[in-house]
Amino acid sequence: MGKPGGRRPIMIVVGADGSESSFAAVAWAADDAMRTKVPLRIVYAVERGPYDIARFPTGVWTDLKKRTSHQVLQDAEAVARERQPDIEVTTEAIEGDPVVILREQAHNADELVVGSRGLGGFAGAVLGSVSMKVAGHAHGTVVVVRPGEKTVHGEIVVGLDESDNCEPALGYAFRQAALRGCELRALYAWEVPARIYAPEIAYEMEEMRKAQVQAAYARLAPWRERYPQVPVIEDVRSVHPVKALVDASGDADLVVVGSHGRGAIRALVLGSVSRGVLHGARCTVAVVRSP
Repeated sequence: MGKPGGRRPIMIVVGADGSESSFAAVAWAADDAMRTKVPLRIVYAVERGPYDIARFPTGVWTDLKKRTSHQVLQDAEAVARERQPDIEVTTEAIEGDPVVILREQAHNADELVVGSRGLGGFAGAVLGSVSMKVAGHAHGTVVVVRPGEKTVHGEIVVGLDESDNCEPALGYAFRQAALRGCELRALYAWEVPARIYAPEIAYEMEEMRKAQVQAAYARLAPWRERYPQVPVIEDVRSVHPVKALVDASGDADLVVVGSHGRGAIRALVLGSVSRGVLHGARCTVAVVRSP
């Protein structure tokens, strides 16, 4: 969903593991498959740890794996079909590390959806290790869904800056807003350095802020032209971007952030803003990686 004229999604992939969080992810993915009119693929990663090797003989483990996989995928498919009966749904169990498998699946999908915490998550944890690693490693768009979201606010929030790297996130956010018929809040956060005291320096910083805000919001023009039906709220806040986006998430259905993938090493990690929003947001978060 990158720049205007880009390709439409070919498939949505969602990870399932039998947890409440993963079923919430399946429901979200089913809704998005219906909105975008693409097939939904449900994947269950079967991981055999060292303790399982010691506890179960090969034959017993194989049988247990088959039965567990079948049940998890059957339950997940039932959630998807109950949510959206008319979508095309396929399922598959794949043996291996969940992060590696989901990352590989992301190459064949326009969107990868995961729950915020799986069965292995610690009580009270905000974000599970699998969802964080997938969001940090997978290419394309990764959507992290939190369970228990029922209130519809009718608003999507997208983080905005003055760089080219926010373009894919803008494209995704505008398209989601158009599909849902909701408004889009384009949020630009500016934090003034704490050590600025001299009036002349403060004035220069304010002028710089104005210039950067203008440059950032100029990026909205082509997207507004392509999606004239989407109401856009320009929101400028003098606070750290993570706090601004987390605060805005309380009244949003979805927060969209970019992840600046520059080079082979940086493409494997999340930026500080994306990571902070994933940990603190009170709604579903979409991390859209720039090429």
